[in-house]
Amino acid sequence: MLNYIWLGLIVISIIFGAANGKLPQVTEAAFEYAKISVNIAIDLIGIMALWLGIMNIAQKAGLVQLLAKCFNPIGKRLFPEVPPEHPAMGSMILCIAASWLGLGNAATPLGLKAMEELQDLNPHKEIATNSQALFLTLNTACVTLIPATIIGVRVSMGSKNPQEIIGTTIFASGCATVVGVIVTKLLEKLPIFRIKNNQNLSNAKNSDRE
Repeated sequence: MLNYIWLGLIVISIIFGAANGKLPQVTEAAFEYAKISVNIAIDLIGIMALWLGIMNIAQKAGLVQLLAKCFNPIGKRLFPEVPPEHPAMGSMILCIAASWLGLGNAATPLGLKAMEELQDLNPHKEIATNSQALFLTLNTACVTLIPATIIGVRVSMGSKNPQEIIGTTIFASGCATVVGVIVTKLLEKLPIFRIKNNQNLSNAKNSDRE
């Protein structure tokens, strides 16, 4: 989908540039910002290497596991359908804890593993469970304690105080997480979704019998 969106933006810019007689400016801007993007990417290499190194040290030191233990009581309340001793609970907690620390490389495989384990608990594979929907919400709108990527971009662009966004990032991502959890919990209780799920479940059972 994103590929189509980017392609549409490029086509629209070319069309409007040609219609307004500014196609040379569009071409010039494309090459100019391509150069800028490469410079930013090169500047980010060292910064991201530093932050990822620090995050990996935190992971090796057990900080991720410590955060996972702190989140465990909340996880039991958020995911009552998942048994506390099930591997899916541990994978979800580790994924969320890794996202808190900005460990995207570690959070991605943990998230995929957690979703696979949640799917094992799903009696009807073609319908996402409430736990899967909520975990997807938490994985998408997760609290970010250290926005390493944005800090790196700000450093590469010459910001005098690149780390000043940490507080606002925590506040914004925290609000997103709270709103996402509330909305997901409210939607799963609406009759329209329950009726739809019941119909789908009955159709799934009939198809299984056939």
